[in-house]
Amino acid sequence: MRHRARQRPLLLVSACLAGEKCRYDGRDNAVQAIVALKEQGLCLPVCPEVLGELPTPRTPSERQGARVITKDGTDVSHAFRLGARKALYLAMKNGLRLAILKSRSPSCGYGSIYDGTFSHRLVYGNGFFAEMLLKEGFSIWTEENCMQLLAACDPLARDV
Repeated sequence: MRHRARQRPLLLVSACLAGEKCRYDGRDNAVQAIVALKEQGLCLPVCPEVLGELPTPRTPSERQGARVITKDGTDVSHAFRLGARKALYLAMKNGLRLAILKSRSPSCGYGSIYDGTFSHRLVYGNGFFAEMLLKEGFSIWTEENCMQLLAACDPLARDV
């Protein structure tokens, strides 16, 4: 009987994209191709907000400059920074340099995030975690532009 060796993760992903119910509202943002990678052990799902010890569900938050504020006005910047540091540690420990992150998130958003007014307007910018990954030289994609990358990582196309 042939045994499969445990696969090393190839990329870091926002846990909500891998089907984990960690969004602010207790739901997920599952992308089936990313869920499949998770099932094969080919990605490392992280949620910086949960790692920062924020509850699920939680009050929605948006980035306002150097801070993250909840819709009711609470500054949760410390939790976002803590979670981003913990998630970065996990990525580095696993030798990862490539990430697929949840677009528009105050943690994981890359390229555009909500403007901090809770009005669904987008502005150029990055979430705390995405910003930290960029400083460390990571390549970042979002669920909106990662399909070519996911096709290259497709576990069915590999001889495992």
